[in-house]
Amino acid sequence: MWELASCDFINNKQNIVMIGNPRSGKTHTSIGIGMKACQAGYKVKFYTAANLANELAEAQQYNSLSKIEKSLAKIDLLILDELSYLTFNRHQSEMLFQVISERSERASIIVTTNLEFSKWTELFENEIMVASLIDRITFRSHILDMNVDDSFRLIQTKKGK
Repeated sequence: MWELASCDFINNKQNIVMIGNPRSGKTHTSIGIGMKACQAGYKVKFYTAANLANELAEAQQYNSLSKIEKSLAKIDLLILDELSYLTFNRHQSEMLFQVISERSERASIIVTTNLEFSKWTELFENEIMVASLIDRITFRSHILDMNVDDSFRLIQTKKGK
């Protein structure tokens, strides 16, 4: 984990995928890495997957999608949190795929999810696109299994006592 905090993965255009049960500290860890990246001078943007999908759909509706795409292209590290809580319709799936595809091998992404890859077809309608999405996200990636018995919050509470 400390190796990732050095942010070398950003220079190498690598990704991080954090897979773990709810309350395992995935979001907390991704924000910590994002803060380290900001301190090192990298441009970082944090979205929940649902917020990004909604923002892209709204931008397309108001003919400003290219503006958001250009903005995202300038980001060194995109953190995509909670890719597991909501399902996406075909249109949202395609727009998320486009963002991830455009970043593939050009810039880094951190993805947090509580679903193993085999269950991602539950989130997106197009199974072929899911296979391609997983291929792009996992290529040259650090995949972290963050499943824990006690939640991150419970561990922090126990430490405080």
